[in-house]
Amino acid sequence: MTKSTVDAMETASNVIQTGQASALLQTLLRALTTVMEGEASALCGAQYGERSEERSNVRNGYRDRALETRLGTADLRIPKLREGSYLPSFLDPRRRWEQAFVSVVSEAYVLGVSTRKVDELVKAMGAQGMSKSEVSRLCGTLDEEVEAFRRRKLDRSYPYLWLDAVYLKVRDGKHVVSKATLVAYGVSEFGEREIVGVEVADGEMEDAWRSFLGGLVARGLRGVRLVISDAHLGLRAGIRGALNGVEWQRCTVHFMRNVLCRVPKAAQGFVAAALKSIFSQSSQEEACQALHKAVELLAPKYPAAAAVVEEAEQDVLSYMSFPDKHWRQLHSTNPLERQNREIRRRTDVVGIFPNPPSALRLVTMLLVEQNDEWAVNRRYFSLESMQLLKAPATQAPALEAAA
Repeated sequence: MTKSTVDAMETASNVIQTGQASALLQTLLRALTTVMEGEASALCGAQYGERSEERSNVRNGYRDRALETRLGTADLRIPKLREGSYLPSFLDPRRRWEQAFVSVVSEAYVLGVSTRKVDELVKAMGAQGMSKSEVSRLCGTLDEEVEAFRRRKLDRSYPYLWLDAVYLKVRDGKHVVSKATLVAYGVSEFGEREIVGVEVADGEMEDAWRSFLGGLVARGLRGVRLVISDAHLGLRAGIRGALNGVEWQRCTVHFMRNVLCRVPKAAQGFVAAALKSIFSQSSQEEACQALHKAVELLAPKYPAAAAVVEEAEQDVLSYMSFPDKHWRQLHSTNPLERQNREIRRRTDVVGIFPNPPSALRLVTMLLVEQNDEWAVNRRYFSLESMQLLKAPATQAPALEAAA
């Protein structure tokens, strides 16, 4: 839901509260009457009372019908025809207004509006309040769109893949548990960002990530050269189990946090400077030399921190074997943090989700919105820089599904 839509809703609510709804309702009613009269005349082949050889039908009075709007109830007078029937284009046997009403309430829920506020919104639109179960039922109308997005075919190559998880509180029976929302972000061979997958799982165990990544491969994920993520053991095992022949980049931000938590607070500034010098180098070889020096500096006083640095040498510098024009975005999962903050901001409003499907619905619709924005924005990486990734088939890592 865009800001302009939200502003329009607030304006409508304010109009009702300030007593200006009546005048606007009459304006709306006149506009709808004009539409009905024009459509009825077109069906008759002539204007009301007009004599014409083109006339094929005649009017036969009116029938009343109430139409609920955000400004109140509009009492329509729908023209009747002597032969056949007429229904205005803004209505149909399935009540388009009710469908639009469902859409508005669903969008409000996607926006992260609490049930109480949704109830207030419904009342502001001139209808009665809704129970929590009714709101949940209406929100179920989004499920088809959610599934279409999650199951769509991936028909291009994605050299870069970021993986991350956001934890949400979900009611499971009589208990409230923490569920992991697994998300995969990719950059296509054309340098465009895209959300390629989302799933709600019990946690970040190997089985969960392996199943999630296997599903992406089944949908057509191919050409992955580098996976960027944190060092969660289940995630790493899932990558090894589901993807074959790809390099893994350990998020440098998470890496630095893991090192700093192993040294006293007074020494963290010094240690952070030593670590930053590693990633400021202009080549992978120079970065390896800087890492070895950092290990030598840390080992005497902070052996635990030195061990973490030494162990991470291969994984934390993987991004440097790719085009340097991409380094800034590849070395960490930071590009995802802004989107993750937006997800948390919306989900915090809801608090505890009534069930896993409701959590998946909200997060997926937020990601659909983000995906649409990325589709119209400029490329994440230029086409020229993406061409640098092309290499002889014997050198390029391949992606295969694990048996």
